[in-house]
Amino acid sequence: MDVLLDNLDLYGPGFRDTIELFLISAIGSLVLGTLLAMLRVAPVPVFRAAGTAYVTLLRNTPLTLVFFFFTFAFPLLKIVDASTFGGSASRYYFTAALIALILYTSAFVCEVVRAGINTVPVGQAEASRALGLTFGQMLGYVVLPQATRAVVPPMVSTMIALLKNTTIASGFSVFQAGAISLNLAERGDSQLIGLLWVALFFVILVIPMSLLQRSLEKRWSIAR
Repeated sequence: MDVLLDNLDLYGPGFRDTIELFLISAIGSLVLGTLLAMLRVAPVPVFRAAGTAYVTLLRNTPLTLVFFFFTFAFPLLKIVDASTFGGSASRYYFTAALIALILYTSAFVCEVVRAGINTVPVGQAEASRALGLTFGQMLGYVVLPQATRAVVPPMVSTMIALLKNTTIASGFSVFQAGAISLNLAERGDSQLIGLLWVALFFVILVIPMSLLQRSLEKRWSIAR
C-alpha cells in the first residue's frame, strides 16, 4: 500500500492518460472499423478489394511496428509540421499512439462487424433492395440493427484487447499506466509491487466490460 500512496502522482496521471487513450481510440476504431466493414460487403469490387487489403495488412502487422512507424518514421515524411501540436513532443507522441491504436484496432472491429452482417439472412438485404433502398440505407436501417446481437459480445472482447494494448504506448514516449514501473525504479520503489497495483487497476477497468458482455449474451440468448 505504501508504494501506491507514495506514488499517487504517478498512478493518477498514468491511468488518466490510459483511459483517455482508450476512449478516443475506441470511438475512432469503431467508426473506422464500421466503414471498413461496409467496404468489405459493398457490391463494388474495388471497394471490397480496398477493404480486404487494409484489413489483411493491419491484422498481420505487429502493433509495435505500427507504433514505430507513426512515432519515428512518419515524421520523416514531413507531412505534418511540429507546430501542429504546439511544438509539444508529448502531444505528438500521444497523437501518434492514438493513430496507431485506431488504425490497428479498426481492422479487428471491421471483421467483427462483417461477421455480424453475415449472420443476417441474405433475403433481408434482397427484400430491402427490392423496395428501392440504397446500399447505405439497407445497411443502416435493415442489416446493422439486426446484426447488433451478434456484434456486441465479440466487440466488447475487442475493446478489452484495445485497453490492454494501450500499455504498448509506454514504450514510445507516452506516459501512461505502462510506464509507471519505470518511474518507480528511478525512485527506488519496488517495481514488482508497483506492477501488481497496475495489474489490479486494469482488472478493475476490465470487469465492467466483462460483466456487460455476459449480461448481453445472457439476455439475447433468452430472447432467441
